[in-house]
Amino acid sequence: MTFVESLAARRTMLAEGSVYERLRRRPDIGFDPHLRHGGLIYDPAGRAAEAEIHRAYIDAAAAAGLPIAILSDTWRANAEAVAASPFAGRPVNGDNVAFMKDLAAASGHEVYVGGLSGCRGDAYRPQEALEAETAYAFHRPQIRALAAAKPDFLFASTLPALSEAMGIAAAQAETGQPYLLSFVVRPEGTLLDGTPWAEAIERLDDRKNPPVGHAVNCIHPKVLAAALAVLERAAPELVERVVFYQANTSALRPEELLQATELLTEEPATLAAQMGALQRRYGIPVMGGCCGTDERHIAALAEELKRGA
Repeated sequence: MTFVESLAARRTMLAEGSVYERLRRRPDIGFDPHLRHGGLIYDPAGRAAEAEIHRAYIDAAAAAGLPIAILSDTWRANAEAVAASPFAGRPVNGDNVAFMKDLAAASGHEVYVGGLSGCRGDAYRPQEALEAETAYAFHRPQIRALAAAKPDFLFASTLPALSEAMGIAAAQAETGQPYLLSFVVRPEGTLLDGTPWAEAIERLDDRKNPPVGHAVNCIHPKVLAAALAVLERAAPELVERVVFYQANTSALRPEELLQATELLTEEPATLAAQMGALQRRYGIPVMGGCCGTDERHIAALAEELKRGA
């Protein structure tokens, strides 16, 4: 069954937990200031650290008998960043997708690989977002490179503003591959730029090749519960379009998280119970973790989702 078929069937699936934040805090490896973790596959220690983290999530899914979606470590590997990095001229995006596909194949488990991109600026600062046409031109080279590596789907993560998402979606759509866009949303039911979430979904769906669904990441389950309640009141028919969620373990607002010096986390069982309640209420097929999570959270989530199935 393909990833799109699994979404259409509303199969319960896991997504992996935090990768970026966990790698960033390891003293034995270094992030490139431009690519962040996108260049780690070219360093033996970095490559081993990436493999260790991704494999732990796959193992947690396998132990629970649930499919899992993993994402290439290319959140910041846009063409501008690649050109400014020590890896200019190398197929960074394609190499990262190939690395994920190799991990998936070696696991012997049902693993779907997503080709990951992100916004150009700070994900918590919507004022840095690009306008749609500029975003299309800026993100198109990376998205084409990701698509050429043939992941199971394309995924744009931690988006703060509709304008940049519209440009990214245009670039994703023209590849002909299935794609999703993941926003950071507020409990008031808006994107960080103030756009109502319902409007964002409707605008993105109003195209010849719309996304296969919509995603949310980097927010706490309590925040998503509040935002989904607003969405349900405003446009109940759009709730089922939300198909992918990766939870942050902190309920702080983005402005507060920007000032936080320590990574805030939550007990795996507590987070899993809150996410399980959301899954039972709204039927979100794919659920995983973002900042503050590790394989313990994904394993606890897997058990919670199995109990509620």
